[in-house]
Order: sequence, then C-alpha cells, then structure tokens
Amino acid sequence: MATEASNEQSITSYDDPEAPWNKEFSEADMANWNNDVIREFRENGGQVGGDYAGATLLLLTTTGAKSGKQHMVPLGALFRGETMYVSSFMEDRYPAWYHNVRADPRVTIELGTEKYAAVAEVLTGERYAEFAAWAMAENPLLADFQSKTDKPLPLVVLRRESASATS
Repeated sequence: MATEASNEQSITSYDDPEAPWNKEFSEADMANWNNDVIREFRENGGQVGGDYAGATLLLLTTTGAKSGKQHMVPLGALFRGETMYVSSFMEDRYPAWYHNVRADPRVTIELGTEKYAAVAEVLTGERYAEFAAWAMAENPLLADFQSKTDKPLPLVVLRRESASATS
C-alpha cells in the first residue's frame, strides 16, 4: 500500500493491527486502493477520511524509471519546519515512486487544492544520516518500522520549482 500517513494519536506501533498498512485486503481491493484515495482526495480538496482522516496527504506524480509513463501515488506529507519530505514503509523492496524519483527528480505535487511542479531530492550520505536521525526522533512510527528492517527508509525532500525555473 502506498499511503503511509496515519493518525498518530491512535496508532503507536508499526505492528498495530489497526494500522491501515496491516489490514487484510483482497487483490481487487489493492488494485483500486490508490485510485480510490486519489478520487477522494480530489473530490474533497485534499482531505480523505477513513484510516487517513486528519492526515496531510499529497499526490506525487513521477515519471516511470523504466516506462517513461506518468505514475501517481498518494503519500503522507511530512514536514521538518518548512521542508516537506516523504518516506514509505516498504517490505522487501523500495516502492516504485522511490525508484522513479531517483531516475528523474522532476515531479508534480498536489497538496490540498494546489498543484505545482517540484524537484525530489533523494537523501544520501551524511545528509541522509542527519535527516534520518531527526526524522526517527520526531516520528515514532518511522523509527519503529526502521528498527524492524535492515534497509534504510527512503527519505525524499520535495522542493517547489521556482517560477524562473519553470518559465
């Protein structure tokens, strides 16, 4: 499942059976999951209900690393001050959106009712280490998940393109 934002007041552990990412879904449900969230997001000015009520979601459109086609995924928008970033729980491999932004950092973001061009910066090295330490301290769910996997969580900073860069 692509969306990982949650109501942190009620979910305190990645293993919580009530967490949306731990619920059972049929293959048909999974195939429609993102489309349903995207539809609800757009119909309600960026707000969704259910498991993600109250969470800040964004729609991230990337260009497929292999296909070259546009792909959209709903993700939880996370913030460090004014800096917006995304991450993702992953099972045995990194999500497609992460591979896509590594290949082409030009993305489109929909946040609330606003849509704009942005650049995705995949954090690596010392920048990743510093940012990850802060993110894990600030987000118990990310820290809990990271403690259960050997792979570093994907951390990607999203920056709005300046007007001069788009004209």
